[in-house]
Amino acid sequence: MDDDLDDAITAAGPRLRALRKQRDITLDELSSQTGISKSTLSRLESGSRRPTLELLLPLARVYGVTLDELVGAPPTGDPRVHLRPVTRNGMTMLPLTRRAGGIQAFKIIMSPGGRPEEPDPRTHEGYEWIYVLNGRLRLVLGDHDLVLTSGEAAEFDTRTPHWFGPVGGAAVEFLSLFGKQGERAHLRARPKG
Repeated sequence: MDDDLDDAITAAGPRLRALRKQRDITLDELSSQTGISKSTLSRLESGSRRPTLELLLPLARVYGVTLDELVGAPPTGDPRVHLRPVTRNGMTMLPLTRRAGGIQAFKIIMSPGGRPEEPDPRTHEGYEWIYVLNGRLRLVLGDHDLVLTSGEAAEFDTRTPHWFGPVGGAAVEFLSLFGKQGERAHLRARPKG
């Protein structure tokens, strides 16, 4: 193994610990999000276990970073931020921020047919604010069944059962700001009249 690759792998442990601390995630939380045991995560961070691709991929997904960023690929001098979209089940999520410990911003594009049309509301810790850029977004929130159009926003506690999807056979694009419980984004509007 060449020295650069060995150095990058050796530096992964402290980088993994720093990412977890920056994002204010416990080993227990990270274990439940990645399916990697707490002891394995601890050994990775301490450097007593060498990272493998099978261990790094779920960590990169949770942290919203590339594998290069996890193992510290040499800098190229390019100042641009290269955020990588993630596509699953007809939904493309483009992370706009990298700080999981604070408010996370995403641009989300949902294609028709990618999600089941029958709502399946879910809950989790946090607070979310969404703003529709283009198209129509169906938001099922508790007992409410709403359709948001371009320029409309909604904010809600994610402990309330919620689900969203595109309306009318067309894609929908929206921004999502998501934060830990209690972190709220506020949109001020002048009252009508």
